[in-house]
Amino acid sequence: MARELSPRDIEVLKKVAPECAGLECAGSKAPYRSILPPLSNHFAKSEEDFRERISALDDDDLDYLLSLIKTGEESLGCIPPHYMTVFLEFISEKVSEQSAKEIMDIYMELQECKTGNSPISFI
Repeated sequence: MARELSPRDIEVLKKVAPECAGLECAGSKAPYRSILPPLSNHFAKSEEDFRERISALDDDDLDYLLSLIKTGEESLGCIPPHYMTVFLEFISEKVSEQSAKEIMDIYMELQECKTGNSPISFI
């Protein structure tokens, strides 16, 4: 679901990617519509870097992000599987294994629609 980033979204994005100067993709010039896709595709340099960046989220930020994912407002569609695995492990540690499974199911559904197969396994 395409959306405009809210002030809260921008705050969360800047927390995980402080070097984010603009709110559009440098390549396509399209505005960012979510938080995790630009983080994983434009700012994080590695899985370890991605993990460090999402570790900057406090409990309220993480709950906010998870609620956006569950309502379909936060896109997971173009997050690479290796970064998604890191995110799922983080959710499992910080929130619960059940919450990680719910997010994994959402991600898997999106990926299966795109590819016809399952890109990751978790838990």
